Amino acid sequence: MLSDQVQKEIRGELEHYPTPRAACIEALKIVQKHERWVSDEALQEVAALIGIAAAELEGVATFYNLIYRQPVGEHVILLCDSVSCWLTGCEKIRSGLRERLGVDYGQTTADGRYTLLPMACLGNCDHAPSLMIDEDLHQDLTPEALDGILEEVE
Repeated sequence: MLSDQVQKEIRGELEHYPTPRAACIEALKIVQKHERWVSDEALQEVAALIGIAAAELEGVATFYNLIYRQPVGEHVILLCDSVSCWLTGCEKIRSGLRERLGVDYGQTTADGRYTLLPMACLGNCDHAPSLMIDEDLHQDLTPEALDGILEEVE
């Protein structure tokens, strides 16, 4: 299941850690970078590759909320719903995204392009409300800005 490239990247990452166990999050992130999510099969192969029990790796994968254990869209939208974002209008942003994309938290658009997920905090409280699409942070949001932001996504 894991491609030669993914295995090579994981092995390379292992060199930077004192024990293979210490690299488990990075190994899962490598799989996700290539596959967009971590399937049960991939998790088992990663566990075997780094030499830990699959159940232990599953515990890490399910604890770390940026490891996706179900398929996600081509682009993941993380909408901050912290207190700061909530006070400054993240619910209006959520409503705007629901209207434009036709999905709510935990759902993927019918075309597989976007998955919308809540995020407890993006650490951007001084520019709330904010969201991330993939690696791009968008701040000081208004519902009117959403069309432009979505158009920027490749």
